[in-house]
Amino acid sequence: MRQTERELARILHTGPFHLALRTALSVRGLPLHRVQHHLAHRGVKLGVTSLSYWQQGVRRPRRPESLRAVRALEEVLALPDDSLLRLLRDGGQGAEAERPAARPYRSLLESSGAVERLLAAMESPVDGGLHTVDHQERVRIGARRELAGRSSLHLVRAHRDGVDRYLAVHRGDPGCDPSRIAVRAGENCRTGRVRWDAGAGVLVAELLFDTRLRSGETYLFGYGFEDGTGGPSDEYVRGFTFGGGQYVLQIGFDEAALPVRCRRFEQSSAGAARAARRDLTLTGLHRTVHVVEEDVRRGLVGIDWDWD
Repeated sequence: MRQTERELARILHTGPFHLALRTALSVRGLPLHRVQHHLAHRGVKLGVTSLSYWQQGVRRPRRPESLRAVRALEEVLALPDDSLLRLLRDGGQGAEAERPAARPYRSLLESSGAVERLLAAMESPVDGGLHTVDHQERVRIGARRELAGRSSLHLVRAHRDGVDRYLAVHRGDPGCDPSRIAVRAGENCRTGRVRWDAGAGVLVAELLFDTRLRSGETYLFGYGFEDGTGGPSDEYVRGFTFGGGQYVLQIGFDEAALPVRCRRFEQSSAGAARAARRDLTLTGLHRTVHVVEEDVRRGLVGIDWDWD
């Protein structure tokens, strides 16, 4: 999948070098032999193999002649001056250099302690090695005003090598029974381990990929949860430990249970005041509202509604 100019600008800012170079090559649509040809016209001799190693992170430009080639690459790829060279000066060599700045779960969820315990029980770090590029989520509210279920189409990018799974967190409404919530694995994944905390109303599901990702690679997969076990629902909130990427949230209501008002909101943390409120219009035919966040910031985004 070709990356966008927005992604390129972000990765040029965050690094690391090899991912920025790979993204620039993708966005510009230039194969390595054409890049080599353009460099030669500028008096820079560089082999296709070296270019390939640089974009894969196998090798890193260090010698003076290699750094001159990187400056020429900035011209060939129409990048801002010093954008790649700065990453070589500032970035580390390890895979952790690719990890975007993250926030802990405890700043996003009141039930964060339960989530962290479940992740630890599954021997997974809170940072699973993935961050979101695009996430389209549909939530269904049933005739009893309950959270009936939700489904996701999720595009992620690995920021370290060897990632082969995603841990999806589902938090039910008060009174829910996590043991009765069904996990649905959709395209490009299958269900692994499922653990829950009944007291916190939280479930964590392991979704196994069909491949191991290399750092910088993207993966598209679908999944969902069938709930319907809790009491009346009056909001849906999504927390983001990483910034960047796009998020689309749609809430659909059963025709027997329509709210009188819906609003979009955001929060910097679970305990913070809700801000950036905006009324949303319920569509007549499909009884849905939605929000689009084109460049997600770390924190929480959601929709709440009034029944009366």
